[in-house]
Amino acid sequence: MVCDSCQKKVGKVITPDPWKNGARNTTESGGRKINENKALTAGKHRFSPYTAKFEKCRICRQIVHQVGSHYCQACAYKKSICAMCGKKMMSTKNYKQSSA
Repeated sequence: MVCDSCQKKVGKVITPDPWKNGARNTTESGGRKINENKALTAGKHRFSPYTAKFEKCRICRQIVHQVGSHYCQACAYKKSICAMCGKKMMSTKNYKQSSA
C-alpha cells in the first residue's frame, strides 16, 4: 500500500505492459525501440541486490521487501499507512485488521 506521492518512487518492471492502449513501452507511443534489449537498456530500473539496501521495518523489525520503504506490507496493512513514508491512508476505526 503506497500513497499517491510515493507512487513515482516505486520501481518499474522491465517486462512489457500487456495492455496496448496507454502502455508506455509500445512502439506506437515512441517509448520502445524495435529489437531493443530491455535488460541492457533499463539499467536504472533493473533490480540489483548488491547495491540496494533493504531497511528494517520500523514497527516489527523484519527486513522490508521494497527498496526505499520503511514499513513491511503486513504492518502497513494493519496500520493502514503508506509503506514508504508512513502517511495515514484511511481510518481503521471500524475495521478488524488482521494479517492472518
